[in-house]
Amino acid sequence: MLYPLRFNKVFIEKVWGGREFESKLGMKLPENKKIGESWEISAHPNGMSTVENGFLAGRTLQEVYDEYKGALVGEKVYREYGQTFPLLIKYLDVNDRLSIQVHPDDEVALKKHNELGKSESWYIMEASDDALLIMGMKEGITKEKFLEKAGNNDFTDMFEEITVKKGDLIDINPGMVHASLKGSVLFAEIQENSDITYRIYDFDREENGKKRELHIRDSAEVIDFKRKAEVTNTDFAKGENRKNIIRKKYYSIDRIKISDTFEDINEDSMIIYSILEGEGSISSNGTILNIKKGESLLVPPYIKVILSGNLETLRTVI
Repeated sequence: MLYPLRFNKVFIEKVWGGREFESKLGMKLPENKKIGESWEISAHPNGMSTVENGFLAGRTLQEVYDEYKGALVGEKVYREYGQTFPLLIKYLDVNDRLSIQVHPDDEVALKKHNELGKSESWYIMEASDDALLIMGMKEGITKEKFLEKAGNNDFTDMFEEITVKKGDLIDINPGMVHASLKGSVLFAEIQENSDITYRIYDFDREENGKKRELHIRDSAEVIDFKRKAEVTNTDFAKGENRKNIIRKKYYSIDRIKISDTFEDINEDSMIIYSILEGEGSISSNGTILNIKKGESLLVPPYIKVILSGNLETLRTVI
């Protein structure tokens, strides 16, 4: 019988990464490396998760999905996605400027890359006082103007800038240009199972002695020049301990605060928990797993779980 699954973290080194996972989330990082991403639940070949706990320990998420199919993610979900595990769950430590980038939608990504597009949502767990992000294009910037300025390596006065704070949720649909400009942000990311990024500008940084590749033409074809940032304040109202913070085609996310116990079950979809604060445990069928801030769990459908302790978590279902 399946059970709540925790996975070994896959750390991704990035030029814009840092060491905040260690100091803020208690993760044990490889030494002397700038870690930008922790892939928590992934069946993507660029960062495949392996099960940490229980009788499936050591098996990849893709192997488990291939064997259990709808029993792992939900029958309806499996019918829709087939052999492609639908989501990719991460934490990101953006400690320097995140390159200016954009992602394609499903139609373009499947046609050009045989992969899902990338719709994603960021939940801001920590943000420095000076945190400044790029989200969207300035009014009046057209595809032609973009290509002209980018062709001259001129990336000034093209992008909208926004400030963010802890507790904000940013929904980044395909076509939305995004980046970070100042300060640092630490966030949980829920996204489609995709690793396709079109890089527009990387601030002329070098990696291994070379500037990273840019994708100006590809970007121009997918940028939504009219789309503006959608930022949601997820703070709880007085007496509230559960709040739906986004509902879209690919997933629905609730923010939940637990001060004692919380019982949960979903018959249609797997549940993914991204632990934002605190520590506690999750129990199911007599087994107990300790959980804490910076961890992630996958609970298959039809499995009743009880979360106990003082916790805040994102709860994602499809």
